[in-house]
Amino acid sequence: MRIIKMKMARVGVLLDQHAMERRHRFGLNVFEAYVGEVLSHAGIPFHWLHHVNEIGQSEWDVLIVACAEDDAETANAVWDYALRGGIVISYAGLNNLAGKLGCLEQPELAVGYADLASRGQPQPIRWMRAKPWETGSGSAFPVRKTGMLKKESPFGESAGSALLQFQVGQGGIDRWSVNIPYSIVVFQQGTGPVLSDGVPARDGSANVDEGILKADDRCAMDWEWDRLRTETGAPYFAYPYADWWREQLIGHLLQRVISLGKTLPMIGYWPEGVSCVTTISHDSDLNVDESAETTLQVLSECGIRSTWCMLEPGFSPHIYEKVKQAGHELAFHFNALEMQGGKWTEEEFDRQFQWLKNAAGLAAVRSNKNHYTRFEGWGELFEWCEKHGIQADQTRGPSKRGNIGFLFGTCHPYFPIAWFDRKNRLYDVLEISFLTQDLDHRSLADSSVIVPFLEQVRKAEGAAHFLFHQIHIHQQPKVNQAIRSVVAEARKKGFAFWTSAEINDWERRRRNIRITGISPDGQVEFQGEAGTGGVVVWVPEPFASGQEEVRCGVPCKKIVLDAQRIRETGERV
Repeated sequence: MRIIKMKMARVGVLLDQHAMERRHRFGLNVFEAYVGEVLSHAGIPFHWLHHVNEIGQSEWDVLIVACAEDDAETANAVWDYALRGGIVISYAGLNNLAGKLGCLEQPELAVGYADLASRGQPQPIRWMRAKPWETGSGSAFPVRKTGMLKKESPFGESAGSALLQFQVGQGGIDRWSVNIPYSIVVFQQGTGPVLSDGVPARDGSANVDEGILKADDRCAMDWEWDRLRTETGAPYFAYPYADWWREQLIGHLLQRVISLGKTLPMIGYWPEGVSCVTTISHDSDLNVDESAETTLQVLSECGIRSTWCMLEPGFSPHIYEKVKQAGHELAFHFNALEMQGGKWTEEEFDRQFQWLKNAAGLAAVRSNKNHYTRFEGWGELFEWCEKHGIQADQTRGPSKRGNIGFLFGTCHPYFPIAWFDRKNRLYDVLEISFLTQDLDHRSLADSSVIVPFLEQVRKAEGAAHFLFHQIHIHQQPKVNQAIRSVVAEARKKGFAFWTSAEINDWERRRRNIRITGISPDGQVEFQGEAGTGGVVVWVPEPFASGQEEVRCGVPCKKIVLDAQRIRETGERV
């Protein structure tokens, strides 16, 4: 193996506790803290800083200012750090430094699109909060401008540069006009707590205002600008904006690290030999035993395992045994639909969950998906899942024909963030949103969306989650054929088939590995337990030879960790 002689950059993320607590007292969220989840999902090592005084206590190469007081103390500390050669990154913050950098702070903007073609992003990216600066002509600090913001639509009025990079002393201050962490959260979890119906599509394809509170009632997408249509006219949300912003955030960080002549390794999203994953789930709904038998036969013929979300009163006991013997996952399907006697209460969740464990003979249940994607508030569901040891949820997905696709901006599993009243903590529940349900159902979307969904998920290295109800597989031949088409097309494109539990287990396993350095002889140093191995590490190379693979816009060396040589003490591989 070629020797890699380089040092690993030290990244600090400032999340000032006093500033965060003050915002919480006034009922404000600090979704900027979600930058930690973005870095953790990418397997990028970093250190939290909890007070501005910690900036000067160690030799940080890059400082990400997530949350801090917008005052003179913070401005002076950040400025001194940059003068000494550090790289500062901010996402729509540091407004106290605008004047010093020769800029004029502009009013905050609620929504728009960023043209980042110069950063390798051909499609404009929707954002949900931005605060641009207007650059003056008399600034003493050289500035590089990248990208352009557009108000409200991809063709709207220009609103300034997307990224400003100032040279300050021996270092630099890079300021994104877009609040990237906030935008990612809002795409994934919605524009706010679900308290009322959402706004329906004008073309009648998605009547989300039908009087049932659901996850998609607080969607951050635009009906006009964010949907495409297939050759058959099927509308779908085409763009995983949250995933694109993740890639921009990570790519920019890595580019700044490389500019320092250093590296910052990442952990691959999937194990060696797996580039992307398809997962198929079923909701038992009408609980007809014959539909379960048909589904088992179809899955056997396709040679895949899936996740079965069980709704009370469920199938007959012998069905559960067949599902287990075939290697499928039995999961929960919480019913809070009032017209069926359900209730959105913790007590009802408890009761139905205990029913499932007793009926199916399960000691533990790893996954849940709410019936009809019922959802209220912001984080209650995740708290209930945590209480019962449910580690993965699948509720966030489309309920209508016209809002299928990347409705929540992502095809990656992620840990959601709590509201300010829970101190914006991360829930210990992995969300695995789904793309669509029951393709070629007589009243739902047709299978023309299979290829565009899989192609976009493959580009994002994510998980393509398709939902098929057993009853429709059994009763509608076109749905029966559609699930076979999904399997065939996914296999053709190189997708692996995993259950929800397997995705959850892998994501948690890879996050237990922490890269601690690059040794003088080019070996990856790490701590943690990699389980069965096959963990991929991508090492950005500041002096590329042309033999590397490009990840997030930077050339990287691929290293696969050997499970036989992994130790808790941080052994080299």
